[in-house]
Amino acid sequence: MKARVSLRGAFRNFAERRGISTRLLVLFIVLFAVAVTLAPPTQHYFAQRAQISALESSVESNKKKLEEARAELERWRDPEYIRSQARTRLHFVLPGERQYIILGIGNEVTSENEGAAPINEDFPLGVPWYSRIISSITSVGVGSGNP
Repeated sequence: MKARVSLRGAFRNFAERRGISTRLLVLFIVLFAVAVTLAPPTQHYFAQRAQISALESSVESNKKKLEEARAELERWRDPEYIRSQARTRLHFVLPGERQYIILGIGNEVTSENEGAAPINEDFPLGVPWYSRIISSITSVGVGSGNP
């Protein structure tokens, strides 16, 4: 016949072999079960809090961009601002004014365009534009010794 082993007896035998009390063993088992039960919801909670924080910072940056766009819209509603932008961007002039455009100032070599490829300008005036583009493409790197 099989001997019946009760749960209480099994705990008592295990606890006696390990040198701890039965109550302490039951407490550890209960705490372990609670920890296993609460671990996934706790992980989800912290993941969602991180996601909420990221979304809140995104909302704040979007609000800042919206305010900047509203400020620019207000600037564009001002006729003086529109006039100044038309003058600088589109080179518009008011009736009675003269506009002077000075050519040749941008030919100086600066640190920004030192590495730029030279433009092939050795064509007579009658050469079509596409020939100039093809020649400029093929002559890139021929005049410079830098790799």
